[in-house]
Amino acid sequence: MYPSSSLKLLCALTIFFFTPSLSIPFLPANNISLFGDAFLNTNNSISLTKQKNCTPPPPPPLFPPPPTSLSGVGRAFYTNPVRFLDLSTNATASFFCSFSFTITNTPSCPFGDGLTFLITSNTNSFSLYDGYMGLPAETEDSSEIQDFYFAVEFDTSFDPNLEDINGNHIGIDVNNVVSFASVDVVSKGEVDLKNGREITSWIEYTDSDKMIRVWIGYSNQIRPENPVLVVKIDLSEKFKEFMHIGFTASNGKGSSIHTVDHWRFKTFFGFVPSTMPMDTVESGDCLMCYPGDTDIDISSFDYHRSNRRVLNLALVLVGFLVLTVIIASVVVGFVCLNRKRRLRKTRSERQMRTFQGGTMVPEMLSLNEIKSATNGFNSDKIIGEGASAVVYEGNIRNCGAVAVKRFIQENKVGSSTSRIPFNTEFATMAGCLKHKNLVQLQGWCCEKNELVLVYEYMANGSLDKILHNRTNLTKFLTWERRLNIILGVASALIYLHEECESQIIHRDVKTCNILLDSEFNAKLGDFGLAEVYRHSFVTRDATVPAGTMGYLAPEYAFSGVPSVKTDVYSFGVVVLEVASGRRPVDEERVVISDYVWDLWEKGIIVEAADPNLMGRFNKTEMEKILMVGLCCAHPDCEKRPTMRKVVRMLRGELPLPVLPPRKPTVRIQSVLPEGCEEIMSFGGGGVDHTPWSTPRTHFSSKN
Repeated sequence: MYPSSSLKLLCALTIFFFTPSLSIPFLPANNISLFGDAFLNTNNSISLTKQKNCTPPPPPPLFPPPPTSLSGVGRAFYTNPVRFLDLSTNATASFFCSFSFTITNTPSCPFGDGLTFLITSNTNSFSLYDGYMGLPAETEDSSEIQDFYFAVEFDTSFDPNLEDINGNHIGIDVNNVVSFASVDVVSKGEVDLKNGREITSWIEYTDSDKMIRVWIGYSNQIRPENPVLVVKIDLSEKFKEFMHIGFTASNGKGSSIHTVDHWRFKTFFGFVPSTMPMDTVESGDCLMCYPGDTDIDISSFDYHRSNRRVLNLALVLVGFLVLTVIIASVVVGFVCLNRKRRLRKTRSERQMRTFQGGTMVPEMLSLNEIKSATNGFNSDKIIGEGASAVVYEGNIRNCGAVAVKRFIQENKVGSSTSRIPFNTEFATMAGCLKHKNLVQLQGWCCEKNELVLVYEYMANGSLDKILHNRTNLTKFLTWERRLNIILGVASALIYLHEECESQIIHRDVKTCNILLDSEFNAKLGDFGLAEVYRHSFVTRDATVPAGTMGYLAPEYAFSGVPSVKTDVYSFGVVVLEVASGRRPVDEERVVISDYVWDLWEKGIIVEAADPNLMGRFNKTEMEKILMVGLCCAHPDCEKRPTMRKVVRMLRGELPLPVLPPRKPTVRIQSVLPEGCEEIMSFGGGGVDHTPWSTPRTHFSSKN
């Protein structure tokens, strides 16, 4: 289930309580602790190291004094520890960090060691003496390191003893100054760490796929599309419940000023889609929110080395009063929001009962959840477009990968014509149709003039694209898989025609509405034109037929009256299309059924086989499939078999149909019951005793 209102309130309070000094400027502002050479600049940025004099040192005395600390090493940590492990659920946090920094060199001096962003369980376990960017030196016995640390280093000093690749690289360090993985940023054409320009880095760890990703670019640029370093690493067994986050730098034998500015750090508990950049997720969005999540946004640093107890006490009292006001405001807002939600849910449930006689449907989703799943209906997420809707790929918590079908609104208030496809498809699917060869409805949304249906995601897309666009998946469309696809669609039509509580006529059976999962199993979708048969009388005006040219049965194109036999005709065209690889009407306007009938008349029907199969099929099976396709696409609807008989013929349980030596010519006549002709007059009314109805819709020309 998705987060409730009470969980959203808890999320909001968590953000306030965990980071009061960062989110509310008039609360205590001691958000950074400084160590060693680190100091605060007048512009509220942090310099981790100081300039050094690089002149040659005098000869060492006979009895040198003991080494002093703070020799070119500086560290800065966020004052409060951050939760990285939820002990109650054993969940590990994913995190995102972005910060800007500069590394400027002292003239005539070599560059210092560089700086690191780090996460550590102990802020006192780091070297304050020489080199290593302030990280602990490697020990002979790794068990001596009792505290865990993870660091991303921006190294500007080449040290072959540390297996550095050069003096201008990024590395990942895990409890060792020798990098776990590294990359030369100069050769990749990203940035030069030594040119003195302000640089921004983005660091992201997703626990769901155990992957760390690092981006880098100059601060006047947006985040690059591709990371410079991607490393598979599992931190779930390394993190303690609470860890410290911050920066460390050292100069070693060189002299550089390492400055950090504009730091943001976020943690997430629970599932975070790898396709959704974490820096785009708002902290208040409870699709990602979870008790314990942290969002730290520091645009300026502040610290104090003294306690200043009196001032702190006064600030704490002010903070307490502010928090009291905030809590009261949140409680009032929660009550109002909860009441609004109840009213909206009641209205939605009342509306849904009008669709399916009171039968409730899969889960109602909020518009915020839909937008988060599709990155705000980002065009990069589009996987399909039709006359009435656009389909986006998305990822929703508890549903996983989904296909989000967003219906096109013609105006802001939503005209009746724009709602017809949504209403028709929703009314059909509201019965919660369950069949392995039907695309399953996962959820829906009707909010702020947005009409959305959420379906299960089909990894291999539509049959039409694979069959005709010659994608790299075409080679996987073997003859055995084509037979399985034909049988799957036939099974779905049997279910719709004979096994549903209410008989359903699909009216738009075609290859672009047949979707394939990761195993190339077929599922029939897009019920926007479907007709539901109920044992009641309806009235209707005469309409033009709805469907797609090339798949329309002759009698349906003439009368506009659908039946199960019109679905059988469309299925027959699909069978010929799958077997031959030809479109229903090719570029030369040749109809596929005429093409196959011509080969049948010549006695060479097997030559209709798709050349892409390269002869890898059973000729007897190919002939049987093509004959069944011609039988289903027979011009005379009375000669077409039922879908149940079609499946039995395909499985060899019934003999093949007896086809005439030539394509029959059938004279189309009205199929209306006697006495109903007046119903077909435009603007006429009356009672229709036939078991179908045709919606008031325009002819569909979508592909």
